[in-house]
Amino acid sequence: MITLGEKIRISPMTRINGFWNIEVLVEGGQVKDAWSSGIFFRGLEVILRGRDPRDAAYLTERICGICSTAHAIASSHAIENALKIEIPKNAILLRNLSLGADMLQNHIRHFYLMTIFDFLKGPDRPPFIPRSEADFRLSQPETDRIMESYRQHFELARLTHEMVTVFGGKAPHQHGIVVGGVTTPPTVDKIQKFMGMLELVLAFVGDKFIPDLEVLARRYEDYYKIGQGYGNLLAYGNFRIPSSPGLFVMPYGVYTGGRFEKFDSAKILEHVHKSWYIQDQPRNPVNGKTVPDPDKDEAYSWVKAPRYDGKAFESGPLAHLWMRGDYRRGISTMDRLMARALEAKFVAELMKQWLKELEIDRPIYQPYEMPDEEFEGVGYTGAMRGALGHWVRFKGQKILHYQIVTPSAWYCSPRDDNGARGPIEEALVGTPISDTENPIEVGRVARAFDPCLACAVHLVKIDGERIRNTPGE
Repeated sequence: MITLGEKIRISPMTRINGFWNIEVLVEGGQVKDAWSSGIFFRGLEVILRGRDPRDAAYLTERICGICSTAHAIASSHAIENALKIEIPKNAILLRNLSLGADMLQNHIRHFYLMTIFDFLKGPDRPPFIPRSEADFRLSQPETDRIMESYRQHFELARLTHEMVTVFGGKAPHQHGIVVGGVTTPPTVDKIQKFMGMLELVLAFVGDKFIPDLEVLARRYEDYYKIGQGYGNLLAYGNFRIPSSPGLFVMPYGVYTGGRFEKFDSAKILEHVHKSWYIQDQPRNPVNGKTVPDPDKDEAYSWVKAPRYDGKAFESGPLAHLWMRGDYRRGISTMDRLMARALEAKFVAELMKQWLKELEIDRPIYQPYEMPDEEFEGVGYTGAMRGALGHWVRFKGQKILHYQIVTPSAWYCSPRDDNGARGPIEEALVGTPISDTENPIEVGRVARAFDPCLACAVHLVKIDGERIRNTPGE
C-alpha cells in the first residue's frame, strides 16, 4: 500500500564509493521528485593551491582509489596542454594501458560488487543479509551461475590492479604517470606478464560478465524504460591514438535533443545555488571558485552542479559508446549497465593491440622546462564514470588556480540556479516503487550510474566542530 506524498530518505546510500544521501517523494506508487546530496567536503582544489604543478598528478589521484589513474592522466594533460608538451608514442600507449586496466577493474567491480544485489537474492548469511526483499526474478540456476561469477570476480579485480602495477608501480594511486610521459619503460617480460593477465580478464568479460548481464537484462527488461532521465550525453576524448595527434578512440561528443553537437568547453558552467559554497554566479572552471559555506540556506549538497549549455548531462560508458556509434539502443538504467560491460570488452581488446605497438628501447618521456611565466591549461579524459576535466593556472613552480569537474559531479549534482534537477534526480522521477519500506528500485536506478561521491564532492575538524571559511579564493 503506497502512502500518497511519502518522503523516503536513504542515508547513506550503500554499495557506492563515498557518502551519499538520496531522498525521494513517492506519490501513487511512483517517484515524483528526488534530491541527491553529497554529504562530505574534501577540498583537493584548495589543497593544490601553492603546490608545484608537477605534484598535481599524484595529489589528485587521492581523490579516488577506484579511478586514480584517470586523475593522473587528466592532471598531466592539463600541464602538458599549458606548456605545449608532446609526449612520445610509447608514453601514450602506456598511459592507455594503465587507464584501460583501471577501467576493467572498475567495470567488473561495479557490476558484481555494487550492482548485482539490487537484482539478485544472495545467500541467507552475512554479508548478504540483511537485505531489501523485492521482486527477485532470476531462477535458482541463474542465481547460482551469477553467484559463482561474483566469487570469481574478486580474483579478476585483483588481477586488473596488478596490471596497473606492471607499468605504474602500485595500485591504487600509481607512480607511473608524470608530466611529460611515464616512468616505466616497456620490456619483453613486462609486456608478456601484462598480456597474460589481460587474456584472463578478457576471457572473464566474454564468458561471464556479458552473459550474466544479458540474463539480467532479459529478466528485468522493463528497466530499459526506467531511469531514462534527460537523455543528454556528454563525452570527452579518451584513449589517444598515437599515430593521429588530437584524435581519440573514444571521441568527444555532445548529444542532446536527439542530435549531436560539437563540444565547446566554454559552455561548461558550475552552479552552486543548492550547494554548500559561497553563493556566486555560474562559472566556467577556468575561473571557478571552491569556497565552502556549510550553513548556506536551502543548500543540500557538497556537489556542485555542472551544466553544459545550461543543461544537465550524464556521461560514462553509455556516452562513450554512443559517440562512437557502437551502442544506441536507448538511455535507461539497463542501457547504462549494458554499455559498461560492452565497453569493458571493447577496451580489453584494444589493450591487446596497444601492447603489440609498444617499442622496446624507445622514448617514454619528453623533457621540458618550467618557465617563470604564467600558464593556463586544461586536461580532459574519459574516466571510468565519464567526462573528467582538470583546469589549472600556474606560474613557475606554483599553482595559482585549480578546478576539477568529475563525472560524478555531472550526474550526482543537485538542482542548478534555474531549479533544474541533476541527472540522477531526474532519472529517478517516474520510477515505480512497490514498497516504500523497501525502495530497492531507487538503488537500481541510482547505482546504474556508478556514482562515486569521493570524486564528486569538493574538512572535517577532528573534534567535529563546523568551520566557516572566509569568502575569497
